[in-house]
Amino acid sequence: MFRNSEIKWLVMVLGFISILMTTITFVFFSTKFAAILILTSVLLIIATLLFTAWRYREIARLSGFLRRITSGDYTLDVRDNYEGELSILKNDIYKVTLMLSEQGSQLERDKLQLTNAISDISHQLKTPLTSMMVMADLLSDPNMPKEKRNEFTYNIQKQLERIEWLVTSLLKLSKIDAGTALFKKETIVVRNLIQKAMEPVLIPVDIKQQFLHYTGDEDVTFIGDINWTAEAIINILKNCVEHTPENGEIGIFYSENALFTEMKIVDNGKGIPKQELPYIFKRFYKGKNAGEESVGIGLAMAYSIITSQNGDIEVVSEEGKGTSFIIKFYKQII
Repeated sequence: MFRNSEIKWLVMVLGFISILMTTITFVFFSTKFAAILILTSVLLIIATLLFTAWRYREIARLSGFLRRITSGDYTLDVRDNYEGELSILKNDIYKVTLMLSEQGSQLERDKLQLTNAISDISHQLKTPLTSMMVMADLLSDPNMPKEKRNEFTYNIQKQLERIEWLVTSLLKLSKIDAGTALFKKETIVVRNLIQKAMEPVLIPVDIKQQFLHYTGDEDVTFIGDINWTAEAIINILKNCVEHTPENGEIGIFYSENALFTEMKIVDNGKGIPKQELPYIFKRFYKGKNAGEESVGIGLAMAYSIITSQNGDIEVVSEEGKGTSFIIKFYKQII
């Protein structure tokens, strides 16, 4: 404690004041008053030093807590129920400890999620890459029939398209996760949005002879980004087309009220098992009814796009009776 220059100066100032006032009292008053004054001064200096020593011990204790916290021990609770600046400091340290603990837990979750994502991506890329390597090796045979060569070339092209789609989708998802995706805030006419989203699925709908239709008022709108939202609707429609049998029906119904704009995408397909419903928006999740070409990323992207625009999406489904995707874009943040 006495190695602190501030404490040395404090003791010197207190001692000087005490000697000065004792001398004045001795000269102008009496020896008895001077003795009382010097005794009082000594006691006050001792009390001050004891109080300072106690504060030093408390600060040293808090320093020890901080060192343990920086080493990763977030279980410490330094709070007390007393008044004073040290108690306030202890409570603030406890708040910072809780914040660091939560951040540490979040970093661990992010690390695990990243590890799982890399593992899933590697798994998704491994199959088409292996297939292309085998076919490329077979194509090196100069005696291969032309029909077989054309077939392998076509298959390699399809696998490359699948990899390109996967990489593009993952880049879009990473932009959304990182908060760098720029969502415009413009008035979207829902009828125009649906027409834009239906275009890419018209061919597979026609091939399966399905009936795709939409119903709603022409003046239904919401605030959002038409391109990103169309991407989400396209992925949902693709899922419906995939799981709806030939001659099946897919309907889009939309409406608007004072709180939100709602879209319902309904099909009469296979339906989703009840135990799978909580996971269908998870990245790389594939249900038991998923097709061989499915990678489990379309619905995850749709969920991220919609929720990033003050929206919400839920699924109601029953096996053998179809599935309903209910999308709501709220007019205000709730």
